[in-house]
This record gives sequence, C-alpha cells and structure tokens, in this order.
Amino acid sequence: MTDMTPRFFCFGLGYVGAAVASALAAAGWAAAGTVRASAPALPGAVAVLRFSADMPLDPAALAGTTHLLSTVAPEGGRDPVLAALAAPIRALPGLRWVGYLSSTGVYGDHDGGWVDEETPPRPSGARGRHRLMAEEAWRDLWRHHGLPVHVFRVAGIYGPGRSAVDLVRAGTARRIVKPGQYFSRIHRDDIVAVLRASMAHPRPGAVYNLADDLPAAPEAVVAHAARLLGVAPPPAEPFAAVAESLSPMARSFYADNRRIANGRIKRELGVRLLYPTYREGLAAIAAG
Repeated sequence: MTDMTPRFFCFGLGYVGAAVASALAAAGWAAAGTVRASAPALPGAVAVLRFSADMPLDPAALAGTTHLLSTVAPEGGRDPVLAALAAPIRALPGLRWVGYLSSTGVYGDHDGGWVDEETPPRPSGARGRHRLMAEEAWRDLWRHHGLPVHVFRVAGIYGPGRSAVDLVRAGTARRIVKPGQYFSRIHRDDIVAVLRASMAHPRPGAVYNLADDLPAAPEAVVAHAARLLGVAPPPAEPFAAVAESLSPMARSFYADNRRIANGRIKRELGVRLLYPTYREGLAAIAAG
C-alpha cells in the first residue's frame, strides 16, 4: 500500500455503510469506519472504531482520509458527527469527496406526485425536518469552507436480509392497503454503485435522489415477494383499520405519498441500475 492509496472513512458502518466500505476495501482502498458498539471485523479488512455521544473519536483516526461518508441519522435537530468533529473534518488536507446519506423524507407529502432534486423540500414531520437540517449543516461545509460535499436523498432501502422476501419467509409480512399510496425504494447494491460513481465524478454541492425506476404500492411488493416464493400472500389489511396498531414511525411513512424521480444519477453519473425495479431486486434475493 502506498501513499497514493485512496483512504475511505465511513461514519456509520451499518447496512449500507458496511457494504460501501467492504466494496472499496476489496478494490484496494484503505477503509475504516465507526459503529456505536463493538462489532466483528468486516470483510475486506475494514478497520472498525467506536463512536457515539459518550464515546468520542480521536480525530487522528481521520488522518489521510480522501473520501468520507456519513450515514449517521440526526439526533433531534443535531448532526452528531458534525457536532463532535466538524473542525477536524474541515482541517483534513486531502479530501476529494464527502458524502452525506439523507432521506427522501425531506420532500414531505406530494399526494402521489413526482419529485426531483429541483423540488423544494417541505418535510411534513420532525424526522424530515431534522434530516433537512442535517443536510444543510453538511452542505455548509461546502458553501463556507469549500469541502467537496454531496448529499444523497435515499428512498426506502432493501436488499439481502432486509426485504419483502425476507419478511414473507419469516411469516411477518403484512399487506397493508392504502389506495393511491406510492413508495419509492432502492436496492442496497445500487446505493453502493451510485456512491462509487459519484466518487469517480465528484460535483461538490450536488444533491442526488437515490431511487429505482418504479415507485409502487407497498402491498404490490409484498404480493410479488409471495409469488416469487410460491406461497399465498398475507391477507389484505385496509390501512384505516390497522393504522392505530402501527408504530409511530410506520404511520409516518404512510403519511407522505410521493414518487421519486432518479434521472440525475443517470444523466450526471452514468449510473445504470443493477435492479431497476423491485421485481429484479426481489428475484435476486429470492434466488440467493
């Protein structure tokens, strides 16, 4: 390994962050990142460090970082990474790319209409407002300090171990029907591909929507997963009849209805989705 080796650091080695770090490590990058609690070593020799509000990270761990990603959700109206480490991040001399994973929840409700990156955010709940505040805090590093920051507004994430196929297999899937409701989603591996494409073609200050080509009703996705597995789908449940039994977070998902346009990742980054719709993504998971 030479001094020219790219060095990737990820705050939040969760479902997506670990996949990005492992892919880059397999490509020969130096890769490290943080978790809230102790965790086993990741594939590809990713160095794992602990970081949380009560466990500060030594800024020396960031030395040499060329590409930095945060997948860490805001805590209230505060971004925990920037609250603890904004100054050391600003001081990194060799940063070529910075990414922040946000949420399409910042767009709020559009009554099933399409939104793209030019649509003004208008979050309808506290979670969306806090995400937008975190986005702005990261983009301030670009606006005021010249850091190469990119924001990625991510739709519902699914993939191996975290999909309608897995829920149907486990017998825990529910087919909740709310007429006219759309959700957008994206496969974890397509998120990894988009982030790598952005690293190869940085455009500081850019905002990208990460979603596949086919927003769909949630009950249709569950029914398709059941067909792939050759089992009967769970019974249809009218949303109005079950809303009170859902968690506050689940109810918040149904409160917003929108379809996410993904043209910018194709036009600017040349991304060709591995799983352009949930049908291809679920089929790969069922086959695997």
